[in-house]
Amino acid sequence: MPVRLKKFVGSIGVLLFLAAYIWAVASLAPFIPARWWAQIPYFGLSGMLWGAPLIPLIRWMNRED
Repeated sequence: MPVRLKKFVGSIGVLLFLAAYIWAVASLAPFIPARWWAQIPYFGLSGMLWGAPLIPLIRWMNRED
C-alpha cells in the first residue's frame, strides 16, 4: 500500500477512534462521584490513556514497506 494512502487511512482511523473515545469518556463522566478525589484520577487517566491504543496504528502509518 502506498505511504500516502496508509497515512490517509490511518488519519481517518485516528479521528474515528478519538471521536469514540471522547464519547465514551464523556458518557461515563456523570457516573463519577462529584468529589475531587474521584474526578482527578478519572479525568487525569482518561486524558493520558487515549494515546496508548493509537501507537500501533501510528507505527503502521509511518512504516515503509
